[in-house]
Amino acid sequence: MSTSRPSNEKSDAMVEHPHHAHHHKSNVDAGARAIANADAKLSNPFRGIPHDRLMADVEIFAQERGLTHLLPELKKGALVAQDSTCHDRLDIFTDEDKRILTEEVTHKWRQTSTLYYMVVMSSLAAAVQGMDEAVINGAQLIYPTQFGIGDSNSSRDSWLIGLINSAPYLCCATISCWMTYPLNHYLGRKKTIFVTCMISFLTCIWSGLTNTWWHLFIARFFLGFGIGPKSATVPVYAAECSPAPIRGALVMMWQMWTAFGIALGDLIDLVFYFIPDTPGVTGLNWRLMLGSAGVPGLIVCMQVLFAPESPRWLISKGCYEDAFNELCRLRFSRVQAARDLYYIHVLLEAENEMKKGRNRVVEMFTIPRNRHAALASWVVMFGQQFCGVNVIAYYSSNIFLASGFSNVSAMASTLGSGTLTWLFALPAVFTIDTYGRRNLLLFTFPCMAISLLITGFSFWSTSETGRVAGVSIGIYLFAIFYSPGEGPVPFTYSAEVFPLYIREIGMSFATATTWFWNFVLSITWPSLTLAFKQQGAFSWYAAWCCILWVLILLFVRETKGKTLEELDQVFAVPLGTHAAYGLRQIPYGFKKFVLFQNPVPEQLYQLESESDVSSTTDDEKARKEVKEELEKVNV
Repeated sequence: MSTSRPSNEKSDAMVEHPHHAHHHKSNVDAGARAIANADAKLSNPFRGIPHDRLMADVEIFAQERGLTHLLPELKKGALVAQDSTCHDRLDIFTDEDKRILTEEVTHKWRQTSTLYYMVVMSSLAAAVQGMDEAVINGAQLIYPTQFGIGDSNSSRDSWLIGLINSAPYLCCATISCWMTYPLNHYLGRKKTIFVTCMISFLTCIWSGLTNTWWHLFIARFFLGFGIGPKSATVPVYAAECSPAPIRGALVMMWQMWTAFGIALGDLIDLVFYFIPDTPGVTGLNWRLMLGSAGVPGLIVCMQVLFAPESPRWLISKGCYEDAFNELCRLRFSRVQAARDLYYIHVLLEAENEMKKGRNRVVEMFTIPRNRHAALASWVVMFGQQFCGVNVIAYYSSNIFLASGFSNVSAMASTLGSGTLTWLFALPAVFTIDTYGRRNLLLFTFPCMAISLLITGFSFWSTSETGRVAGVSIGIYLFAIFYSPGEGPVPFTYSAEVFPLYIREIGMSFATATTWFWNFVLSITWPSLTLAFKQQGAFSWYAAWCCILWVLILLFVRETKGKTLEELDQVFAVPLGTHAAYGLRQIPYGFKKFVLFQNPVPEQLYQLESESDVSSTTDDEKARKEVKEELEKVNV
């Protein structure tokens, strides 16, 4: 068990009021200290446990869970869970054990076929998500006229088109995202993915069979029951099935393959545009556009039947034998499976202990460390929508059409935008951990603002060629700058900033935030362009990019490469202290990147090293300490 002094005590002493240090130590830090202790316990629950005690704990665990036939593997697994390098020193491990455990680090992408089957299924599920969002882009060039809402100068028609486009995200923000926990709790990850993909399939077919605008709105609203829970479940499922060395990269793939699905949806729009009507069927092309987006969802439904269930979910339900069998499918050796089984069990026990008697929703906003994380998560999630990206994802065909393109050229240009969004999302797997989350956002937001201004101001061109070229350049540049920054960062950032004991609630809050503002953006864009023209509408979101740059500078903290204990210190820094630090970074950045000088960077967080963190050698003493700290906060 390790404890660490929260850094807001240190920051107050150094930056604000030295004579108030004692006050902060005795008062303000109680909540942060409890969280630091909790996260320290959860980050390495085996720290400081003597060998004999660890083996005794494993024997008790095996007897209680009916796993005595796995006791040799469980003992090896517990030793590796405590010290990942112990297999090199202990004779209890066979040569085969040593080879597999070493290659787990040296060849991290060498994994079982079952794991890669799960990766393919998760990637296709992400593509389903992107297609569900994108196919409406091309279809809205056709169906509004058929439904009598195609007057581009009518305020009513503009609002109705926006309402139809935004219907799934209204459902996500108000209902379906909040169903994620009960669905996962009672059905498990596999069945939740099956149900949501089946809903996506059925509602896409339903959308293609509608004949009025309100019927299409209802069908797309129910599509939100497939989009919302799936967006939160699939990344969690991938993380829970994956080994630690590649877990982060696989979670990142959700955003990347969603971008691929958007590009694929744009391609489908272009292909089906040329399908003529048949006798008795009007608008066959747009009906096929909307309906075809459900086909990959049906494929995922068939795939998921043969995929492993999340071992963590099975353990949470007491199904230890089933969890071990699934881990054996996902790992090369039984020792790896036993290690992960016991590690997950101990983590769940510690998490449940943290949750007892606590109102986690209230504590997400009342404890400063949690509140700072929630604010930072809200900023990046809100920014993912109000940077204007889904204006392009949902309305780029209309935008290109307004600039002078034909219908076919507009959809072809939209395909180009979707393809760029996907291609430039690929390097994000590497850049996000190289340059950091905050730095990527601070660099890309001004570039996105400039791209939006280029797009909007191009509509003032009297030359059709110049107007078309300017709009295309602006939209394509926007896609290039969005993909490595505000594309992958928000979900990755939100998944890591919250303490483990409130992470599920924090992610529900984050996903509901992004879907709500997605709804606001998509419903308002048609009326915004009607009122302020393309120039004013794009300038509106360019201005928001500038505002968001300031919010990120002041309130978003860097999380790259930090442990759970270090994140507690980062987010314990007072809000005013961090905002002042952000303002001081402006002259630093000007000197470094404009004047090409070498100013000394300021170290705000003053993270404590592992050697500064005290640890106990008795597991029961550690548990007692955590419990006492939590009781202090409750009082």
